[in-house]
Amino acid sequence: MAIEIAVETALQDDVRILVEELNATLLELTPPEHCYHMTVEEMAGKDTTVFIARDNGLAVGCGALKRHASGIGEVKRMYTRPSHRGQKIGASIVEQVEALARSEGMTRLVLETGDRHPAAWTVYQRAGFSRCGPVLDYPDSEWSVFYEKSLA
Repeated sequence: MAIEIAVETALQDDVRILVEELNATLLELTPPEHCYHMTVEEMAGKDTTVFIARDNGLAVGCGALKRHASGIGEVKRMYTRPSHRGQKIGASIVEQVEALARSEGMTRLVLETGDRHPAAWTVYQRAGFSRCGPVLDYPDSEWSVFYEKSLA
């Protein structure tokens, strides 16, 4: 069966576990003061849409669109379990985030990722994102890499 990606709430036990794995992975590579995690409760807010990838019902990946002022959308909480990497799940989630952002009239997507995440950089660059300086209210840090994509 193919991987299915759908909009879901983050307030599900299996999604909470997936997000815990994401947080643990990030904390292995980045000091906690430079990790900008959204909690599952924040992910469930009205300004955020969460996409969950499932393999035969098992949550194996996630990503989210967080809405900001001035037509800016932020790609957040991107993660694919190691067992499912290499299947373009992250790329598919980014495509869905972008499609939703475009359908809502957003003009720009931005994101912050870590300086030790080359696989993530590849996903974003293949999706047409370009490196840029700090976005939104993120500090300029050696631990962060920023990307943007115009939707205009």
